[in-house]
Amino acid sequence: MPPRHQGAGRRLNGPHAYPLRVDAAPQGGAHRLGAARRRIDANGPHARMITRRQLWALLALTLMWGVNWPMMKLSLQGITPLYFRASTMLLGASGLFVFVALRGERMWPVGREWRSIATLGLTNVLGWHTLSIFGVQELASGRAAILGFTMPIFTVLLGAALFKERITARVGLAVACVAVSVGLLLWHELQSLSGRPAGVAWMLGAAVCWALGTLQMRRAHLTLSPMVVTVWMLLLGSCIVWLMALTFEPLPQPAGFSGPMWISLAYGVLINYGAAQLIWFSMARTLPPATSAMSIMAIPLVGTLSATLIVGEAPHWQDWLAMVFVMVAIASVLLPKRAATAAQ
Repeated sequence: MPPRHQGAGRRLNGPHAYPLRVDAAPQGGAHRLGAARRRIDANGPHARMITRRQLWALLALTLMWGVNWPMMKLSLQGITPLYFRASTMLLGASGLFVFVALRGERMWPVGREWRSIATLGLTNVLGWHTLSIFGVQELASGRAAILGFTMPIFTVLLGAALFKERITARVGLAVACVAVSVGLLLWHELQSLSGRPAGVAWMLGAAVCWALGTLQMRRAHLTLSPMVVTVWMLLLGSCIVWLMALTFEPLPQPAGFSGPMWISLAYGVLINYGAAQLIWFSMARTLPPATSAMSIMAIPLVGTLSATLIVGEAPHWQDWLAMVFVMVAIASVLLPKRAATAAQ
């Protein structure tokens, strides 16, 4: 991800964007006035309209990342969490590496960039991806998705605590909504004989790691593209997860995997760590922030609904109510203010 030292930088926005500032593409030649007026700044408050192609891509992306939650749960029926993460992450990141390299991008970090990427990977990959898979193992996948996407609120809170970022009334509303949603889900886990409140802790820890990683990425100084940085974080992180899996978990038995099991593993490699990443990074620089926020809010909903079909989960009323509160919280911290829009 290019540093902040040249050109007009833009931030990536969305569920899996690591919002470093990236340089805008150079503009060459004169532009006609009409074309200039039609040009939309994707990160500005007027960026309300998206193209039909972007709309279909965003719908596909939301479905991909939403369905990924019950697909992970399905995989965990036949493979342990660390081996699942290690195998799908390594294969998916390797495919991304080849694809991006064939496009001609510079792939190799230089100097201190190796240390920066390794440090960023601790929270963005080892923290989020590892803790969340343990959360999915313990909880219903839809419930895990709801808790995982409290990340934007933790990002704001950590930004205020660590970097003195301002706390607004909207943030206060978001915090209250998240507290209610976590309380609802934790209460249901505690009152159920088969409840697993530890799963709530795993997912909240994952969300905090993701939030901290997001703040780190905003302040990182790297010359590689966002996609290349992500690929390297996944590759380095998967190596660590492989070591953890070999140390702490029994070897998987692929001969006993069912057809649905293989499909779920292929989904993790080809869709979650493959196609979804390519779609996201192809549109991240031009996607309006409000549209990104709506996509984030829809992912837990898609995860909860699809879990009923894929793994037979039956959401409780606490799940639906908690989802509403989390969606309100996400909207509070991510949707642009109307006043700011009108002022432009």
